[in-house]
Amino acid sequence: MSARRLRVALLLATAVPLAAVTATAALRAGRLKVYADRHRIRITARPRLGCPRCHGEGGWWAGGAFPEMETCGCWSDRRELRIRLLPIPAWNEPPF
Repeated sequence: MSARRLRVALLLATAVPLAAVTATAALRAGRLKVYADRHRIRITARPRLGCPRCHGEGGWWAGGAFPEMETCGCWSDRRELRIRLLPIPAWNEPPF
């Protein structure tokens, strides 16, 4: 391996994790949640801490015999971004 290729490999080895950490920190500051695995990257919204309606809880419980949680618009009206990376393999037979 030449010296130039070694320098490029070392630069990529340090730049890619640094870029991932920086991007994750920027998304968290914008009240976004990042989930990544080898099949997908998913970016979803989180409740705002200073929301006057839900106070950062994300919603409230509606009364009744069977209470359900109503979501607050500070995060539920925002879009979710999904990036598909690798296809999920199909199962030829049941896993049991």
